Amino acid sequence: MTQASVPAQAGVPASESGPMVRAEQVHKSFGSIEVLKGIDLEVRAGEVCCLLGPSGSGKSTFLRCINHLEKINAGRIWVDGDLIGYRERGGKLHEMREKEVAAQRQAIGMVFQRFNLFPHKTALENVTEAPLLVRREKRAEVRDRAVALLERVGLGDKLGNYPSQLSGGQQQRVAIARALAMQPKLMLFDEPTSALDPELVGEVLDVMKDLARDGMTMIVVTHEIGFAREVGDSLVFMDGGVVVEQGNPREVIANPQHDRTKAFLAKVL
Repeated sequence: MTQASVPAQAGVPASESGPMVRAEQVHKSFGSIEVLKGIDLEVRAGEVCCLLGPSGSGKSTFLRCINHLEKINAGRIWVDGDLIGYRERGGKLHEMREKEVAAQRQAIGMVFQRFNLFPHKTALENVTEAPLLVRREKRAEVRDRAVALLERVGLGDKLGNYPSQLSGGQQQRVAIARALAMQPKLMLFDEPTSALDPELVGEVLDVMKDLARDGMTMIVVTHEIGFAREVGDSLVFMDGGVVVEQGNPREVIANPQHDRTKAFLAKVL
């Protein structure tokens, strides 16, 4: 990212009054392929935002840009008022060191399509790992929190089980508990049910619904239209690296305004 590609801008949102997530004209390319072509998005604190769209539309790439797993080529992203991945000096943006970016990521939990659990660690050890190693928290406090989280996701009886001893749905629930163990202010879900057998999808969605009821700010890349309709506060339909349509999920799903949105929903409903 060059300094010239992202002009300085005053008025960074304050965490007290601004949105939890704010993206302005976010661009991302991989070589000559432009994947994101100027994404603007705001997500309020406590809101569940669902990203829908066909494969290759840029949804997952945008999600990874929010916590700087992918570096953007132009634009800006703030989380709770903090500019992600960059700091401004003298009217120009300068990329943060990896250690500083890692500190920002601690406030942003992410759950991937694949569970990415440590295969040689138990469910409990997977959940306690980051708070112990990254934050150097007290072991007893971390363990108590991890046990409570695993109980919350319905796995209180699986503390000593290894990933190979758990179903896909159970592994994904451990992954959610692991993300929550860092006590994030924002949760990102990248198609968390796409790798699951159909009968296991519901148990993961139930955990996510519980988080939504508790007021967790969530951005969810999903093809689960029922979840978006029932739980989402906003729906963003992406295609070709741009936001095609957005609004109240129930309204967009029932009465899409854009032809591309209509064609997509006609195939998945």
